[in-house]
Amino acid sequence: MNEEISIKKDAELVKQSKKQKEVQSPVTGGLKTKEEIVANWLPRYTGRPLEDFGKYIILTNFSKYIQLFSQWNDNAPVLGLDKPMQSVTANGITIINFGMGSSVAATVMDLLTAISPKAVIFLGKCGSLKKRVNVGDLILPIAAIRGEGTSNDYMPAAVPALPAFAMQKAISTTIRDYSRDYWTGTCYTTNRRVWEHDKEFKKYLKELRAMAVDMETATIFVTGFANKIPTGALLLVSDQPMIPEGVKTSESDSKVTEQYVETHLHIGIESLKQLINNGLTVKHLKF
Repeated sequence: MNEEISIKKDAELVKQSKKQKEVQSPVTGGLKTKEEIVANWLPRYTGRPLEDFGKYIILTNFSKYIQLFSQWNDNAPVLGLDKPMQSVTANGITIINFGMGSSVAATVMDLLTAISPKAVIFLGKCGSLKKRVNVGDLILPIAAIRGEGTSNDYMPAAVPALPAFAMQKAISTTIRDYSRDYWTGTCYTTNRRVWEHDKEFKKYLKELRAMAVDMETATIFVTGFANKIPTGALLLVSDQPMIPEGVKTSESDSKVTEQYVETHLHIGIESLKQLINNGLTVKHLKF
C-alpha cells in the first residue's frame, strides 16, 4: 500500500515538473486576433519565450544547421526538441528549423510577426534545373515562381515573389568575402515532393527556364511581403533531379552536408551580422 502511494506521489511530481518547464503563454484568455494567436503559438511551436528571440532570424529545414549554430556559439541551448520547431539564439540572431514544405514555411512566417523581426534569411537546399549548375553551388534567387499554391492565400497570384533587395545585396557581398561565386536567377517552388519520375512536369520546368526548384522560397518571399517582414534567401544546390543519376539519395545528401553546409551557414550568419553591425535597414518597400 505504501509502495502504491509512493508511486502516485512520484508520478505527481513528474507532472508538476513538466508543467513548470513548459513555456508559459503570454495570452491567457480567448484568442481573437492574429496578434494574440501568434504571440501564443510562437512559443508553443518552438518552446522559446518571445523575449528570447533575436530580431534577426535564420530559417532552415535541417537539424544540422541548428547543431552547428549551437556549437559555434559556446553550445548555446537548443530549445524545442519536443516541439515542431527547434531553435537556438545567440548574439541577436535566432536560427529556427521549421520543417519542410510551403505550408509550414507560411506558418513560421506568420508566427514570426509576434516578434517583428528586422530581417529573415532562408538557408535552404534546392535542386538544380540546369546542367551547368552543380551540386555544392550557391544560388542567390532574385525571384521565385509561385507553383506551390500556399502563397495564394496571402496575395493574388499576379503578385511576384521577391526578396528584399538590400538583403540579397548583403548576402552577395558576404559570398564574395568568402571568395565564392554564385548563380542568380529564379527558383520554382512546388508543393510536390516526389516528381523526379514525371516527364511532363520536367518538361514544364524546362519551359519556365528557372535555375532551381525547391518547396519554400516563393512562399517565404510572399508571406514576408504580406506580413511586412524583410526576407532573403541563399540556396545550396543539393541535387540535380532532372537526370536519374542526379536524384538525391541519403548517401549523396550526407556528402553535401559534410562538404558544403558549414560554408552555407557561415555566409548566412555573416550576412545578418553585416546588417546588425552597420545598422542597415533591409526594407525594400514602404508598407
